[in-house]
Amino acid sequence: MIKVMSFNIRYGLANDGENHWNNRKALALARIQAFGPDLLGLQECRDDSQADFVRLGLPDYHFHGIHRGGPGDTALEMAPLLFRRSAFELLDTGCFWLSVTPEVPGSMSWGSAYPRTVSWARLASQSTGVVLTYVNTHFDYEPPAAIDGNAKVLRQWLDQIRHETPLIVTGDFNTDRESSAYRILTGDGALIDAFRQIHSNGVDAATFHAFGRPEPDEMTAIDWILVSNHFRVLDAQIDRSRVGNLFPSDHYPVTAVLDWKA
Repeated sequence: MIKVMSFNIRYGLANDGENHWNNRKALALARIQAFGPDLLGLQECRDDSQADFVRLGLPDYHFHGIHRGGPGDTALEMAPLLFRRSAFELLDTGCFWLSVTPEVPGSMSWGSAYPRTVSWARLASQSTGVVLTYVNTHFDYEPPAAIDGNAKVLRQWLDQIRHETPLIVTGDFNTDRESSAYRILTGDGALIDAFRQIHSNGVDAATFHAFGRPEPDEMTAIDWILVSNHFRVLDAQIDRSRVGNLFPSDHYPVTAVLDWKA
């Protein structure tokens, strides 16, 4: 089995009052530890004391993240991936930008608000030797053309490798399952939505909640775990844990338990 989690932990400098990172970081770490993922994709993790806290709290994991770049303090944000060293051996890693020039650090296209990255790792199972590619990302939130552009660049890259290795993709995609970006990524059965495999009616699938205050018209089912058809989805859940009015983040973490198909 492979346990996978995707978790937007909300950047540590945000002015979130009682839900500031310093108040909720132990709770965020506790939710990760409670599930115990073999593969973990984070979003909005800054390469400062926030990333230091994650690394220190998860010493059994390899951490791979690249600054997204661009102007201002947000340049230090990453969409890092982590994997449990006892579960996987690292074969290769990389990063590219979701733009028309993916190899150019900090590049943006389609009027994007920020540069956006894809982190990936080629991993071999410690128990079986089977190789897979794990991908983590964070799409832009505006304009719609940027979200679609992000999806097209990612899909083109995935198409180049999906016949070579099984794929697991985690991310905050900043759009819902009715969007063209979702169709781009899941079209032709290229990737399967783990949550929908278990919860086919899609009820109560929201993941973004603005610390318990989602807007009624907001597209909130935006965090997904997508897998190639090499995998059987045994379970998929949204972790809605909190302590009183304190939340681990303004997103709920999403989880999946996978097994290899025969």
